[in-house]
Amino acid sequence: MAPTEFLVELRDLTFGYGDRIILESLSLQVPKGKVTALMGVSGGGKTTVLRLIGGQYRAHQGEVLFDGQDVTQMRQPALYAARRRMGMLFQFGALFTDMSVFDNVAFPLREHTPLSEELIRDIVLMKLDAVGLRGARDLMPSEVSGGMSRRVALARAIALDPDLIMYDEPFAGLDPISLGTAARLIRRLNDSLGVTSIVVSHDVDETFAIADHVIMLANGKVAAQGTPAELRACADPLIHQFVNALSEGPVPFHYPGVSAQDDYGVQP
Repeated sequence: MAPTEFLVELRDLTFGYGDRIILESLSLQVPKGKVTALMGVSGGGKTTVLRLIGGQYRAHQGEVLFDGQDVTQMRQPALYAARRRMGMLFQFGALFTDMSVFDNVAFPLREHTPLSEELIRDIVLMKLDAVGLRGARDLMPSEVSGGMSRRVALARAIALDPDLIMYDEPFAGLDPISLGTAARLIRRLNDSLGVTSIVVSHDVDETFAIADHVIMLANGKVAAQGTPAELRACADPLIHQFVNALSEGPVPFHYPGVSAQDDYGVQP
């Protein structure tokens, strides 16, 4: 297959939970070597897209291409091989609570490689150094802050030198200093390691500051995409509401339901 400028492509993809369709005929492309932000309102399918790329979910129809290979058609050995080329930063870190910082980062190396413990030690210390936490190697997850645990999880995500790193809400729950540190780290690691990054986030300012490309999801499809500057200038009411954090707009405050009059049984 001829090389492509995109590491990930979704083609005419449909997925849902039961009768509830989340993504419908969705097509998008993630360029190699760039930071792509995947944004949109809560429940719009952003995390679902990450799980489809990783093969945790299977699309009802369509293709999920990773480096030109369709994840939806992969058998288990091929899927596991593809996953070893992916790093995942889970929301809130998802560290193993009974393992030290060192052992959390060493875990994928011990599970997926035949490397000696001596070599694993050197790699783990290098990855921890890359996120500024080499000195915290012997601490337990309960002994580090929220921002530090997110950085430990990032060191674990890059332990196998992946081609793709996926970040699921990497800024959630962080104080402004930790948030800024995490954002700069994502950008720096993307450039220094030459990887491709997908960042799922609701934090417009920090995400726009590090992203090369932004994809906005709405109603199961791509509502808009482009550079951060292009999204800020977009005249679409939904995009304008999201980017500017407006309470009034196409996204309603109330979840759809029967009228209050009918719910409370008030007679007209």
